[in-house]
Amino acid sequence: MRTKFKFLTAVVAAAGIVGGIGWYQSALADGSSGTPGSSSDPIVTKSYVDQKIAEATKPGGVSGGTSSSSLAVVTVPFGQKIIVQDGGELIVRTGKAIAYSEDANGLSDMTDGVDIAPGKPVGNNHLILFPRGGRGIQADPNSKSDLIVLVRGGYELR
Repeated sequence: MRTKFKFLTAVVAAAGIVGGIGWYQSALADGSSGTPGSSSDPIVTKSYVDQKIAEATKPGGVSGGTSSSSLAVVTVPFGQKIIVQDGGELIVRTGKAIAYSEDANGLSDMTDGVDIAPGKPVGNNHLILFPRGGRGIQADPNSKSDLIVLVRGGYELR
């Protein structure tokens, strides 16, 4: 009986020590949130959020690249090509267009998710991506009409 009493006393003491350590750790964790308004404070004020939003949306905040983020309306005369620079985008609005490339690679049709080979038709109102320069579109020789396109990025008419 004495052995059981000693064993039970040891178990209760061990449980008390483990419980005390756990309580002490949780008390420390609750008190480490920092002083209000400091960088370690997890709660932010509305003025802080407004300031960060204003900094992020300030014009000229992101630099790099020379292409414009706006769309330009361009008329491509029959018999000419529009060559779009690297990373440019184009949407054919009116007319029948075919893909043009100086090499065997085509254009990326983002609307249908397909690759358009050189000489193949380009759909109207489809977003076309030009991953590399030297590629463009031209009017279909059978249509005999000009093209009206929207272009984002640098381009040239040839």
